[in-house]
Amino acid sequence: MSKILFICPYPANLVPSQRFRFEQYLSQVNQKCGLSVTKPFFTERAYLTFYQSGNLLSKIHAIVHSYVRRYLLLLRASRYDFIFIHRETTPVGPPIAEWILAKLLRKKIIYDFDDAIWLTDKTDESVFKGIFRWRSKVRSICKWSYKISCGNSYLAAYAKQFNPNVFIIPTTIDTAKLHTRDAGDERSGKNIIIGWTGSRSTLKYLQELTPVLQAVEKKYSEVEYLMIADENPKLPLKNIVFRSWKKETEIRDLAAMDIGIMPLPDDAWTRGKCGFKALQYMAMSIPAVVSPVGVNREIVQNGVEGYWCTSHQEWFARLEELILNPEKRNEMGKRGRQKVIEHYSVASNSANFLSLFQ
Repeated sequence: MSKILFICPYPANLVPSQRFRFEQYLSQVNQKCGLSVTKPFFTERAYLTFYQSGNLLSKIHAIVHSYVRRYLLLLRASRYDFIFIHRETTPVGPPIAEWILAKLLRKKIIYDFDDAIWLTDKTDESVFKGIFRWRSKVRSICKWSYKISCGNSYLAAYAKQFNPNVFIIPTTIDTAKLHTRDAGDERSGKNIIIGWTGSRSTLKYLQELTPVLQAVEKKYSEVEYLMIADENPKLPLKNIVFRSWKKETEIRDLAAMDIGIMPLPDDAWTRGKCGFKALQYMAMSIPAVVSPVGVNREIVQNGVEGYWCTSHQEWFARLEELILNPEKRNEMGKRGRQKVIEHYSVASNSANFLSLFQ
């Protein structure tokens, strides 16, 4: 049985990319592959300190303390057979820790990422910040890795430029224990709930759809919007409910939706997205209305599990169609859940994930 070290940016059970990329497989890893240990860059206390507003001295202490912990970890890395790195070992600077693991300690690195992290989604990023983040390290880590796990074919195509041992393992949903209608409240049936879930980094994509959402609620008084996020989007809508994202209530909150939306622009960054919002909606039997960008085209078949929309006119028409047709919402929802079970669930992808440690 192998010894496996999981290195990741954030504490356990807090961030979707970690929860749905590898954390939900850890029990199976321990049962079938060997003993695993997870070491985040931030402790939970440091994470909360670093991402809250103000208190610069506490933030500096948190980042320095986290760097010391990370490099002390390298002293114990020789005892592990595999090193699974999710995204990066440290948030800024060159890949020194990865170089030590690969070149000095000669460890088998399994490198996992689910975004186009060699790019940025910030159009106003300064040259200094770009250098500080050192995103070119992604190609170096790819070269040094034993295997690479990517969330979709777009990311895999990038990784294959530097390493042939690339595996596409989608971001997956636990359709047996977590994302299931039994785990949440039934839809009330009083209003038609159009919902969106995401983080503050993706709020800008939702805001671009505001004119459509205003037009829909103006025509259909029974429509209500539900926004689940870590920050209130504060959209200029009359019938809108904001629920702060919490792990304890995420399934119940999702279960209130009748229609799920995922607007995206089409650019180099968004093509690397792994369609997680759509997968969550579909797993909960909610039809997904999405921008046909990147892997969304594979996840949602237009007119089957949901709809593709490329213009405001299409967004309005498709939302209107689903508002007026409860039978269609129900049928699309059923097809979507079945697709997730067959192709994007933990159960259907466990063998692929565990094969990384062979």
